[in-house]
Amino acid sequence: MVEVKITDKHNFEKAMRIFKKQCQKEGFLVEAKERRYYSKPSEKKRRKGGRP
Repeated sequence: MVEVKITDKHNFEKAMRIFKKQCQKEGFLVEAKERRYYSKPSEKKRRKGGRP
């Protein structure tokens, strides 16, 4: 879970930058892209680093 608190010091743009960095670190965007389409288990294994 990613949580960003906006205080008097932070403006909205800075909070969005922090949020995007945390989402990228957690891997949410990568997981969302992977779940967009079905991929066979063999394709997942190949991408992960299995046999080429």
